[in-house]
Amino acid sequence: MSSPFHPDYNPLIRKLESVFILTDDERQVLETLPMQVAVLKDRQDIVREGDRPSRSCLILSGFACVYKMTAHGKRQIVSFAIAGDIPDLQSLHLEVLDTSISTISPCRVGFIQHEVLRDICARYPRISAAFWREALIDAAIFREWVMNVGQREGVSRMAHVLCELLVRLRAVDLVEDHSCDLPITQVEFADALGFSPVHVNRVLQQMRAEGLIVTEGTRLIIPDWDKLKEVGEFDPTYLHLVREDAAA
Repeated sequence: MSSPFHPDYNPLIRKLESVFILTDDERQVLETLPMQVAVLKDRQDIVREGDRPSRSCLILSGFACVYKMTAHGKRQIVSFAIAGDIPDLQSLHLEVLDTSISTISPCRVGFIQHEVLRDICARYPRISAAFWREALIDAAIFREWVMNVGQREGVSRMAHVLCELLVRLRAVDLVEDHSCDLPITQVEFADALGFSPVHVNRVLQQMRAEGLIVTEGTRLIIPDWDKLKEVGEFDPTYLHLVREDAAA
């Protein structure tokens, strides 16, 4: 069976190998994980709140977000999803989805049937434990975002989310010298941070003026990583990284 992954880059394996070294058998089962691969345009729903899915989605490339909507049509983004994430992994055990997932940028997504995931978990206990760990880390991210939106303000709130994204992207080798592609719009940051888009614009301008960030199109550059962490009160403990270099 051919692999759905790029021959030189498998984000799921990159994530799992930050926890433990895969055996040849474990690597082989993940390399040939049966899935339906779809190429989705930006701002397209992958699943919606209330769905009863029989499969989970693996982000192969691109950016997505997990969100909820109010009765009046206002969106709250509760986390960003990047390559290697399975943002609806909980649907393996919870029958009804209580969040929606949408692409932010064009994405390649692999849809994996729940029966396949259950079989792998039964045959490979370490992979099962790693999936369970990822679900727990997702919950830790949600808790940190509640703290961020509820108690931090302005530049600090934005800095914290940027720090998180950079660290998570580095963990799957998508960062180079504190620089990464970040195709997230000001509207999407507004929905994530509880700001208006106008306020997001002001905050980003202030951060540029203070030398905290540099932006070149969709490229984000962090000139002083330690300073950005300090401003954002960022402690990566909640991401439970094993690779020490990911948070450096």
